[in-house]
Amino acid sequence: MRFQMQKHYFVNLHLFISLKNLIPLNVRKIFTILSVCFSLVATAQTELVFVFFKDKPNKASFYSNPLSELTQKSLNRRINLGISLTDQDAPIEPTYIQNIKNLGFTVTDYSKWLNGVAVNATSAQIQTLSQQSYVDHVESFVKNPNGRKRSEKIEKFKEFDIENTEKNILTTYNYGDGLAQINQVNIRALHVAGFTGTGITIAVIDTGFPTVDTGSAFQRLRDNGQIKGGYNFINKTNDIYSSSLNSHGTICMGTIGGYLDNQFVGTAPDANFYLYATEDAANEIPEEELYWIEAAEEADRKGVDVISTSLGYTEFDDSRYDYTYADMNGTTSFIARGAQIATEKGIFVTASAGNSGQQNWKYIGTPADNERVFSIGAVNDQGSAAAFSSYGPNSIGVIKPDASARGFSTYTVYADDVTQASGTSLSNPLAAGGVACLLQSLSNNISREEIKIKLRQNASLYPNYSAQRGYGILNFYKTYQTLGLKDITKTNIKVYPNPVKDFINITSDKSIKSVEIYDALGRLIKKDTYTKINVSQLSKGNYLLKIKTDSGDIIEKFIKE
Repeated sequence: MRFQMQKHYFVNLHLFISLKNLIPLNVRKIFTILSVCFSLVATAQTELVFVFFKDKPNKASFYSNPLSELTQKSLNRRINLGISLTDQDAPIEPTYIQNIKNLGFTVTDYSKWLNGVAVNATSAQIQTLSQQSYVDHVESFVKNPNGRKRSEKIEKFKEFDIENTEKNILTTYNYGDGLAQINQVNIRALHVAGFTGTGITIAVIDTGFPTVDTGSAFQRLRDNGQIKGGYNFINKTNDIYSSSLNSHGTICMGTIGGYLDNQFVGTAPDANFYLYATEDAANEIPEEELYWIEAAEEADRKGVDVISTSLGYTEFDDSRYDYTYADMNGTTSFIARGAQIATEKGIFVTASAGNSGQQNWKYIGTPADNERVFSIGAVNDQGSAAAFSSYGPNSIGVIKPDASARGFSTYTVYADDVTQASGTSLSNPLAAGGVACLLQSLSNNISREEIKIKLRQNASLYPNYSAQRGYGILNFYKTYQTLGLKDITKTNIKVYPNPVKDFINITSDKSIKSVEIYDALGRLIKKDTYTKINVSQLSKGNYLLKIKTDSGDIIEKFIKE
C-alpha cells in the first residue's frame, strides 16, 4: 500500500513521500484539484490577523530575573556569542491578551518575539482592534483579497517512493546504508575526530513523530536520554508520538538521530533533541506559521543550538493567503520573520528549499527565503541537482539555497527499519546533523554567521553557484579544518606515499601521540604509536588516518593500492 506524506513537510514545498509497509499516515483531506470554494465561503467574513502590542510594561521584571523566562542553557548561548537580551525576550503583557479576549476574540496563538496575538476578525473588528490604546497596529495574513489569481493551480504535491530496505561517543560506527550520504558531505571524518553531536541540542520542527517512542531505530536515543522533550503546538498538547499524526517528522528526524546497529547511523547520533509538531497534515492554514514561531520561541527557551525544519509555505487551502514569488523576499511572511529572530538569538536554523522544481511554481518557499536561514537543496548520489529541488534565488536576489546535500533516495529510518525517501525534506536534516557535529567541534563563541560563510565557501561549487544547488554540496570536515583546526593546520604534517602499498610514513613538527586507521565503514581497524605503519595487510580501498598531536587531532585520507 502506498501512503502520501503531504505538503509542507516538504511539502508545501510540496513533498509527498509514499511509504511502503508503514503505519498509514494522517493524509490531507484536500488533494490538488479540489475546489477551494467551500473555504472561501467559510472565511469570507473573517480573516486571520496579527495584533501587535505597543510595549511590554513589565519587562523590567524579566531583565532583573532572566531565568524566569529563559533557561541557563539559553542564556549561556547568548553569553558565548555576545548576544544581548532584548525586549523580544520578555513575556507578553498578560493584561493585553485578556483585553483582546474581553473584546470577544478567541486567542490560542501568540508570539512574544513579535509581541502580539493572532485572531480571526472582520473588517469592522479590525478597526476596533486598531483603536485600542495598547495596540500598535494590526496586520492581516491575507495576500490575495480576491482569492487565487494564478493562471494555473499549483501542483502542490510530488510523490516519491520510500522503500524498506552504553553511552560513549562512538567513532567506530558501521554506517551501513547511510555511508554514502555521510561521505558525500564529509561528515564521517568529523565523527572519527570525535564530533558526533554530543552536547548539541537540535529542535526538529515538523508534523508528528510516531514510532520515535517505540521503534528500535530510536532506542539508542531513548536509552541515552537524548530526547529531552517536545510539544504539539497544533492542538496544544504533549501528543507528539500518536500513530494518528503524520510520520514526516519521524522520517526527517531519523536522518539525524536514527541508529540501527550495522545498518544505519544518522549524521548526529549523539545530539540531544526536542521534537515539536507544528504542521497540520490535514489542512494548509496560515496558523501553521504561528505554530512554528511558537515552537522556535520554546526552542530558544530550552537553549537549543540548531533548528531543523523541513517545512515551507507558498499556498494555502484558502487562496486569499497564498504568497507570490515577490513575497519570497525573506521578510514578508510571518514565519520568515520568526526564523530570522531565532537566528538573531544565536540558533542555527536550517530549512528545506522545497520540492517545486518541476512545478509551475518552481521557487523556494518560506522560511527558506530568509537571508539568515541556511536553506538546503537536494542532489542525488552523483552530486547532480535533484529535478524536484526548488530554484532560487529569493525574490530580491539573495542566493538560495545556500548549499545542498543528498535528497534523492536518501536513507533514513522508521520504526524498526532502514528506509529510503526523496525530497529536500531529507537533505535538510542530513545537513542539520552535520551542523550539530560542526558546532560541537568549534569554540562556543564563533559567530553563527561566520560558520555559514565558511560552509558556503567550502561547498563544491564556490565561488560559483547554481539555482538549485546554491554553492554546491556541503563539506563539513573541510569547514572544520578552516574554523577549528587553525593551530593544527599550522603544524607541518605530511603523509606519504599516497596511494600506498606497504608502509605509510608520517612526519610532523609536533609530537605524535598516536595514529589510528579507520576503514570505509568507519571501523577502527588499527592503532599505533609509530610514524611508519605497515598497511600491507589492508584490503585495497579508501581509509582515514587519525593523527593525534600535542596541538590536537587531524584527519587525513589515504588510498591503499
